[in-house]
Order: sequence, then structure tokens, then C-alpha cells
Amino acid sequence: MEPETNTTYTARLRQKGQVTLPKEVQKALHVKEGDTIRFNIHADGVVTMEGLAEIPADQRWFWTPEWQAGEREAEEQIAAGGGKVFHDLDDMFDYLNRER
Repeated sequence: MEPETNTTYTARLRQKGQVTLPKEVQKALHVKEGDTIRFNIHADGVVTMEGLAEIPADQRWFWTPEWQAGEREAEEQIAAGGGKVFHDLDDMFDYLNRER
């Protein structure tokens, strides 16, 4: 069940400033245990929050704008019926060698 645009949830502030986020809020933020949540305090006093998933340093290349643009292009090609499926590595390498 997707929450409506203006759904409100409450949580009680506990000792040491701890709050347990309702499951629906966790889902909306796309966070799980161990993820980071950023709180943004706006000039008008409104506080918003967003979930941040940490990316291991050796995987940052995948999230660069250039790489993500290539991923979107590949997804569009696949959705349009492009691409070739190989069920055997030898067949794939034979195909690639012929294409060179």
C-alpha cells in the first residue's frame, strides 16, 4: 500500500534523542538498518529528511553521471527489444570476435 501524498506519521522522542521511524517512513525514504538519514533545516523552520545509502569507494564509478547515462541508454535499448542473450560464454566470445 502506497501512502497518500499527505499521510502523517508520529514517533516519540526517546532518551538520547532516539526515534524509531515507522515502517512506512523507512519505506518512503528507501532506508534500512545502517543507512544514513540527512536532516535539512530550512529557513522557515521546516525540517525535511532524506535517506542516504553509503556506496563503497570501490563501487563509486558505477554512480558517476557518465556511467549512469550509459546504464539508462542500455535499459532503453533492452526495453526496445535490442541486445542479444547468450547462454554460453564460448558463444558470446565467438560472437564478439566475429563482430570485431
